[in-house]
Amino acid sequence: MTNFTHPFNPDWISPPGDTIDDLLEELDWTQAQLAKRLGYTTKHVSQLVNGKAPITEDTALKLARVLGSTEEFWLEREAQYRAALVKVEETGCLESWVDWLDEIPIKVIKELQKACKITDCRLDAKNKPGIVRELLEFFDVASPDEWRACYAQLEGQFRRSYTGQDNTNVITTWMRLGELEVEKQSCPHFNRAKFEKAVQEIRTLTVLPPEDSIPRLRQLCLEAGVLWVLVPKIPGARVSGLARWLNRHRPLIQMSLYGKSNDRFWFTFFHEAAHILLHEKASKEAIFLDEWEQGEKIESDQEHEANEQARDWLIPRQYEAELYSLRSKEKVTAFAEKIGIHPGIVVGRLQHEGKVRKDCMNGLKEKMTMNVIEKMPQPTDESAQETEQSAYDLAVKLGVIGAAKNLPPDLSSNKEYMSGFGG
Repeated sequence: MTNFTHPFNPDWISPPGDTIDDLLEELDWTQAQLAKRLGYTTKHVSQLVNGKAPITEDTALKLARVLGSTEEFWLEREAQYRAALVKVEETGCLESWVDWLDEIPIKVIKELQKACKITDCRLDAKNKPGIVRELLEFFDVASPDEWRACYAQLEGQFRRSYTGQDNTNVITTWMRLGELEVEKQSCPHFNRAKFEKAVQEIRTLTVLPPEDSIPRLRQLCLEAGVLWVLVPKIPGARVSGLARWLNRHRPLIQMSLYGKSNDRFWFTFFHEAAHILLHEKASKEAIFLDEWEQGEKIESDQEHEANEQARDWLIPRQYEAELYSLRSKEKVTAFAEKIGIHPGIVVGRLQHEGKVRKDCMNGLKEKMTMNVIEKMPQPTDESAQETEQSAYDLAVKLGVIGAAKNLPPDLSSNKEYMSGFGG
């Protein structure tokens, strides 16, 4: 009797019945004879041979006794056949879904290829079914219909800072890249008090270089139950940051370095942090998008509140009169050092409010680039421990803000300044 102990790896679609038929021919048996030995009807054996009836565990055991080999062989033969049928069916579905690619801008597909999220290949008829499959895997959805239900309808949750943008599918792709990044991070439930405290400490990080400030920012957020992720911008998204709740316990701040200057980076962070703290109860379904100078500005109450809070966190209102009198690099630098923030943030504020020209004192700003940030270590989950050294202490240790001792003693106790921290 033939012994089948080697693995069966066919490169064609062959039902287990083909093997049964071959053995019947070798043994010179009819299907009726096999049916009698198996205890089945002739009709059932015919269905087994034709692949219409599956090989169950009971059938596999009987086939092993009667025709040889093992129960495992017959079960594996059946599993491979069914998997091959599914693959053929999937191929047909993927070919019928290629029109879905028209809903996703080519520039998005190219960016995902560039980021090695999908295979880098030509977008031709031969490759389109494979691209469809990889995009479905990227978005974690079963079909284009589920993608439309999960992502295309997110626009209804967008709270945009500007109107006139028709780039929902580009933004949702950028959002998905952020989701994939934070899936790797464990995070405690959101703790409002810890995050309020973290925001205070994060303000002192603005004077540090990115390689020191950003890992600390990310860690402070993580310890407070807030996920923070930096995802490179993709063409057409034009979003510098967003604030959203992935679920009722996990808020996310996602940023893109859109604009690349440190004043925009820090204002964006504090703007999104304000959304988390100020609008937690308003709607955990909302997705707050921070866009830069596109279309007509939307002056919603929530956007106005987030802007005001970010401005006050960075430069408290009690210093506005002195701020608006600054007209030289030297005075800007001295003022920034006094209140403990980076001078580029002061310049950005003056430019934004029209107090100085857009091309004035840009040398005080710093560029934020992904090549430095991508080399940074991933955060660790230290949520159960309080970090002993504050960012302020770290800055002093590094000699970055040695003159920070000149901070006004009433800054942390100022009620107006502390209003957004729950103080």
